[in-house]
Amino acid sequence: MPQIHLRAEVGEYAPLVLLPGDPNRATRIAEMFDGGLEGSRLVNDHRGMLGYSGTYQGSPVSVQTSGIGTPSLSIVVEELLRLGAKRLIRVGTTGGIGRGVRVTDLVIATSAAPVDGTTATYLHGDPYAPVADFDLTRALVDTARARGISPHVGQVATVDVFYNPDEDYVTKWRSRGVLGFEMEAAALFYLAGRAQGAGSDVRAACALTVSDTLSEEETSEGTYMSLEDLERATDTMIRVALRAGGTA
Repeated sequence: MPQIHLRAEVGEYAPLVLLPGDPNRATRIAEMFDGGLEGSRLVNDHRGMLGYSGTYQGSPVSVQTSGIGTPSLSIVVEELLRLGAKRLIRVGTTGGIGRGVRVTDLVIATSAAPVDGTTATYLHGDPYAPVADFDLTRALVDTARARGISPHVGQVATVDVFYNPDEDYVTKWRSRGVLGFEMEAAALFYLAGRAQGAGSDVRAACALTVSDTLSEEETSEGTYMSLEDLERATDTMIRVALRAGGTA
């Protein structure tokens, strides 16, 4: 039976699934003329949560919109796992806060501080560190470096509030070594870990393009890139994720 939100059958999604938050980015991945999915076909469009399947360099790959935030992503991932997905790579954006992190940079998350309500709901107050799969993360790092890209590798924080007014918000998390704020990775890593704990070979990783940064003066003013620059940077990230996912 199709899932409630992903109106597809078992076998219509590949074991490797890229997870952009934006449906337009999902379509862009499917249609990329120089390295996207070959023979891509639409497998889900329910509620605008676009999903496509095709091949990359001969290997099956799917891309599925996750939406914004952990509530939306957790629904999508829970249903993808029921449909047979095994390797999940979030390909999204982050607001950079780490020292030396600049717009257009690539961040590869090794872990995600769960500062979101969904992961907290799963955990029932238990302490837990949501981490990415080592091999899949190493493949992302190695692939990026082979392409001449020097990614920032480390922890991000998964948050619910995009425009946070707290005065110490950036300084507190920067002092803890967090590279950037994003809104989905903690739940992704938790769900993959839970699946592993149940005996399933599920792995998750996360690659993020830095779309904006908070200034080194730690004010609320940020540095943003143009949409054209953002598209170029995310295209590079997507190619890294596609190649890494096929080798890990």
